[in-house]
Amino acid sequence: MSSIENLLDNTHRSMIRALLTCLGDATKVTIYNIGPMPTLQAVRRTSGERLEGSDEIVWGVPTASDYAYPGKSWEEYKDRPDHVLEAMGWCVEKQESWTAENPFDDVRSVRKQLRGEPEDFYHMEPVLVKKTDLYGADTACLEYPLDFQGKRIWQDTEFVVAAVIKIHFRPFTIRRDDRSTKIIRELSRSLGTELLSLYLHEDLLTAQKDFARQRLESCQELAHELRNTMIKFGFVFSVVNAQIGMIRQAWEEELRNAFPDLEWKQALLDRLSRLIRSKLPLRDAGGALTRQCEALLTAQEELARQSLLPAQEQSWLMNRIWPKWRKLMEGSSVWEREQTEILGLLEKLKRSPALGQDPDLAGRIAHIPRSLVGEWVRLSYVDFTADRLRVLDDLLRFLENPALPVARRLQIRKSLQSLKVLVEIIPEMEEKANRMIQSLRYGNNVEKGIAGGRCEIPACDSCSALPEGSVLSD
Repeated sequence: MSSIENLLDNTHRSMIRALLTCLGDATKVTIYNIGPMPTLQAVRRTSGERLEGSDEIVWGVPTASDYAYPGKSWEEYKDRPDHVLEAMGWCVEKQESWTAENPFDDVRSVRKQLRGEPEDFYHMEPVLVKKTDLYGADTACLEYPLDFQGKRIWQDTEFVVAAVIKIHFRPFTIRRDDRSTKIIRELSRSLGTELLSLYLHEDLLTAQKDFARQRLESCQELAHELRNTMIKFGFVFSVVNAQIGMIRQAWEEELRNAFPDLEWKQALLDRLSRLIRSKLPLRDAGGALTRQCEALLTAQEELARQSLLPAQEQSWLMNRIWPKWRKLMEGSSVWEREQTEILGLLEKLKRSPALGQDPDLAGRIAHIPRSLVGEWVRLSYVDFTADRLRVLDDLLRFLENPALPVARRLQIRKSLQSLKVLVEIIPEMEEKANRMIQSLRYGNNVEKGIAGGRCEIPACDSCSALPEGSVLSD
């Protein structure tokens, strides 16, 4: 049960207890909720009966009722021709009480009308709440219930019916407009005030929940947009690595020129490709084996074109080259005679990425200053990420050296200089974006929860991984 339902239940019980205490002849009290407009669903909410001979109250009397949940709608209990007249319909439509001081003459006794049996002695009192208190000053746009003639009820009154109280009495102890009914009327006003307070409290809670939901949705939408933006900014790291790749290509070209007899990647891949083509066209031209050969040739050509870091090259080789060769040789005897050579070439290809970082080879480059060679090797094999921002400064200083034999050296330096501006502002953008999102989501007091752009708030369970160096949370 929600907190509002608990409060409503406690309010009803307090009212029933007060009525049974004040009215010595009252035996049972039931409160029905009415609403909302225009359906005016009447639902039996709380019932309490005095235990005979004591002041103890038994709650939730298990009596069958047409108004047990989900209750009856206005269309079911309102007055209309050729239909059973109900005291509930009178109280709701007229906003007036109904007293059955003589059940035998009660024209609104449902039991008497249907089965000829009179009901007991009772009084029903509508609980009224001002429209303006409930809906505000503008009540013209309210959707009012209609009577059987199609006319709007309550349109010309200042109240709406929020509940109906039904009190049962001992025989012949209740009369219309007697002291008991006046007490009931006064207490019903008190209940109306309590109900209004609860409705306003519920509206406030609903508004708070709606605001929190809207704020969270706005936060998620903003985080999504900012995350997409930061992902797009992640291209900066790829572009920087591409520029470093050009510097690495230049270094490996120097090594190939200085040591042409070494078995470099390009020569090994060319030989492997020639071995594949020597067996084409195969007898199953267009078949599965031919397609496998074509896929392997494509993978080898892509590897030859790219300047990858040694670890990336090893991964490419082990995941995209070796398995395809293994499948070819296991699935066909076409390369049986060349199998030893192929395996040897693949082993050499596996070792070739390390040649660029071989200190013995680098030390034998005589036409370039040793200090420049050392920097060249160190910077050529860097995987640039957000935690290696200082590498950019080293690269810019390195490319200033006119003795460096790198084609388009100045153009690469200019590109890196421009990229450096973007790289340096990304952490600041991430930190500001995190602060903005967390402020929107949790309020303004989130400064202590964000350290260095990373969300440290324990309740935040929606931090999402971004490109390298990004910590933007949603």
